[in-house]
Amino acid sequence: MLKIGDITMKNPVVLAPMAGVCNSAFRLTVKEFGAGLVCAEMVSDKAILYNNAKTMGMLYIDEREKPLSLQIFGGEKDTLVEAAKFVDKNTTADIIDINMGCPVPKITKCDAGAKWLLDPNKIYEMVSAVVDVVDKPVTVKMRTGWDEDHIFAIENAQAVERAGGKAVALHGRTRVQMYEGRADWDIIKQVKESVSIPVIGNGDVETPQDAKRMLEQTGVDGVMIGRAALGNPWMIYRTVKYLETGELMGEPSVREKMDVCKLHLDRLIDLKGEHVAVREMRKHAAWYLKNVRGNAKVRNAVNECNTREELAVLLDNLVEEVETREANNIQAI
Repeated sequence: MLKIGDITMKNPVVLAPMAGVCNSAFRLTVKEFGAGLVCAEMVSDKAILYNNAKTMGMLYIDEREKPLSLQIFGGEKDTLVEAAKFVDKNTTADIIDINMGCPVPKITKCDAGAKWLLDPNKIYEMVSAVVDVVDKPVTVKMRTGWDEDHIFAIENAQAVERAGGKAVALHGRTRVQMYEGRADWDIIKQVKESVSIPVIGNGDVETPQDAKRMLEQTGVDGVMIGRAALGNPWMIYRTVKYLETGELMGEPSVREKMDVCKLHLDRLIDLKGEHVAVREMRKHAAWYLKNVRGNAKVRNAVNECNTREELAVLLDNLVEEVETREANNIQAI
């Protein structure tokens, strides 16, 4: 059983904190498909301290999502500590996570995200400073290293543990790899063997079988799923079921996919208003439509949608077309 500090998850399947995706509407939808823990998208420490309106909105948590990990990022100790104190006292998050994995230049140029991976001493200093001032368990999401010549995953994880961190989530790629190439599960295994705190493995978990293989091969305490859950919360459900029973559940029907897509849309509208939500939902709709036969035309039309009704009609029409085609095929047989 995955346990982080005094927070016990009902299973070891964790939704990764994906920037621009993991708002409350998405997290709650995934949570209802059985995730043991969901993680919020990263939030800037300075934006929290400046009381930025958009950032304050990103701190919203629906109680049905819990347990939830809220992720902050920053490159300076003073602001990171103050932001962590704010999250600790003013949100209902269960866990405070520090981002040490984001590879994008605008983050690393601020000495934040993956830039931390070059200095285990800084990791110790920063994590211990946060641990000292908050009551919630503190965790770290990181990568194996900056590049192939600077892989300090073991030293960095040990620094987190020494500083009082309660868990490490490790993406098996370097910063230079971004999201390309293969994730290195051997390093994840080595990190798991080098610390006594829980380790959550991340990278190349695309099927329920992958999740089981990662748990068995690396010995990690939890498995983190990111891109495979986009437009596909069934990946979470199917993984949980497969780990619990060994049974591989079937894929959802097109109607089921579009119904959940509309539910996700309505939650996003409640969160951000129709104007913003419909535009933001375009990318999610494309993910829900993936692998649906004849989706190209609909995906193009989705990008022109400006209202909930327009988008819902497109999705409903697609379901009707697919079900009519399937019924005709059955009759032909």
